[in-house]
Amino acid sequence: MKKILILIINLILCIGAFGQDKIEKVTASVIEEGKKLYRSEMASWYGTDIFLEKFSDRKGNIGGYFSYTDNGVSNCVFFSRSDNPKVIGTISFDSTYNVSTAKVDGLERDFTANELDIYTIRKNALTEITSDTLFKTYKNTNLNLIPLIDKGEKKVYVLTGPQNSGVVIMGNDYLLTFDKKNSLINKTQLHRNIIPIKGTEEKDEAITMHTHLKETGYFITATDICTLLLYEKFAKWKQHIVISEKYVCMWDCKTDQLVILTKKAWDNIYKDQEKRKKN
Repeated sequence: MKKILILIINLILCIGAFGQDKIEKVTASVIEEGKKLYRSEMASWYGTDIFLEKFSDRKGNIGGYFSYTDNGVSNCVFFSRSDNPKVIGTISFDSTYNVSTAKVDGLERDFTANELDIYTIRKNALTEITSDTLFKTYKNTNLNLIPLIDKGEKKVYVLTGPQNSGVVIMGNDYLLTFDKKNSLINKTQLHRNIIPIKGTEEKDEAITMHTHLKETGYFITATDICTLLLYEKFAKWKQHIVISEKYVCMWDCKTDQLVILTKKAWDNIYKDQEKRKKN
């Protein structure tokens, strides 16, 4: 089965674009959003490790953290545990996220105006999560909040992260949007289910997939892309496929490129490969 899927995907890549231009315009913003989430999570991952190593004496005073990108620099900000929190540490990364070149700032200071907005929507999102049964938690997982302010839009994405190694979790993710005054406008469950997928030791046939219900949408989501960018290399995946009622999205985990076909075209190619296999 996996070898057949590889043949199908290779064939699709050779076919090139048929009507792809319009689809690519639709998904370009989703890819961009997914990469923003990825950059935030990478800063949080490595920033947490560095902060706990450099400032172990401040561990008991950590009220939380968040990350954001400014002029190509990803900053992970830690704030104090108090009613009027202050920044107690900032870890900054360039695009490589190389921990050896990260800038470490242990200066205690006030939030900048932008940081205060990020802190506020994160705090409001956390309050919503703990009070609304829309948000589900599962054993051996945790909910990760990713606040994002960009182009005048204020959002907090919520992803489900695994506590056990060797498992990648898609789904059980949410999006909360806020107005200019940081008040909640809307909350949405992006995937209606949780999709745990195991990593693999197979380097040549590591193809995984999941399906989208109509409520999730016809295309790959920003949270899907973020999760793939975070875990694809660790999981040793070659491709990940998202199948919906109308389209099939194929993410190349080696090149981080997206190819999209109509579901009808995908089915026809698959049927053709099945015939070739029998012959």
